[in-house]
Amino acid sequence: MARKGDKENGVNEYGDGVSWIRGSMLGKGSYGRVYLATLKNSTSKYSCFPSMMAVKSAEVSVSSTLQKEKEVMSNLNVSPYIINCFGEETTRGENGVMAYNLLLEYGSGGTLADRIKKSGANGLPELEVRAHTRSILRGLNHIHGNGYVHCDLKTDNILLVPNSGRGGVAEFRAKIGDFGVAKRVKLSKKRKLEELYWRGTPMYLSPEAVIDSVQEAPSDVWAVGCIVLEMLTGKPPWDGKKEEILRKIGERHELPKIPNEISKDAKSFLKGCFVRKSMFRLTSEMLLHHPFVEGLDSDADDDVEEVEDFECLNETDSMVLVAESDDEFSCDLFSDECTDESEYCCLVGLKKMQTVVRMMNWYLVQLKRRNLKW
Repeated sequence: MARKGDKENGVNEYGDGVSWIRGSMLGKGSYGRVYLATLKNSTSKYSCFPSMMAVKSAEVSVSSTLQKEKEVMSNLNVSPYIINCFGEETTRGENGVMAYNLLLEYGSGGTLADRIKKSGANGLPELEVRAHTRSILRGLNHIHGNGYVHCDLKTDNILLVPNSGRGGVAEFRAKIGDFGVAKRVKLSKKRKLEELYWRGTPMYLSPEAVIDSVQEAPSDVWAVGCIVLEMLTGKPPWDGKKEEILRKIGERHELPKIPNEISKDAKSFLKGCFVRKSMFRLTSEMLLHHPFVEGLDSDADDDVEEVEDFECLNETDSMVLVAESDDEFSCDLFSDECTDESEYCCLVGLKKMQTVVRMMNWYLVQLKRRNLKW
């Protein structure tokens, strides 16, 4: 019997994997579909997979976005605050369709958007908001530290994973997912002409993205502010349709409205995110030291948590659909010629130094203005 969301007209369209069975469909988008997958032999001690996974699938001919997402996640390495990628695999459906599959960690708690909807129109408890915000910032700091910009942070792309019985203020941990439109940080003004379009969702776009089509690390921080505001209020950061929202952000120079009912620390945190000039916006690293996310329980446990290592599949050549050539992705730091890739590797370290300088400059500006404290 066909399972709901799994088969169309009794046909398993994308087929099963070598060691997993495709289950019900969890969602779909322009990139393809997401299915719940379970292991064929969940009791095996030698499996590289958890017992349940989320599998993103698309026909091979239209799978470029998923393949790019796999490349980004491989470069980011493992973090307890980012959805884990267990590998990639090609399958053949019963109708002969070849599918590309990205094997991901399953967020059994759903998305942050789902959690907000279930809470009603009043938003989440502030203590829970603080815990999720801290997890998002830690994930984002890891992404930026590895030289990437997410470009599509929103509540739909934050997944909730059980806290593994560690306790704390939230039953689930927030993890960042969906890296389909992520990009590397801008390395040099001498590089290619910047894309004249923005990536992501209008509701979470920063002013520089709308006006100048510029999306770098500060743009992600603006999106974090939108997510936090949505968690606190239970409502989107902007009212209106797409075109009206873009006009508010771009032409009208408006800021999302911060309610008076939230705490002083929450207001201060949001003001640090909603700075129209990106050069003065706080970084993810700076926000991690804000009182709004500091002082929560289980800090020590979160910092030392070990992530299960499922990298064995990524090293299995037989399951890789598209092999990355050494010429295209090599990075030789000892070469006499400074290629774009070697420049990227060098600048990742410089980004951390720039973060410290920006933090010092921000403090000096605040002290000169009004001797401002957190």
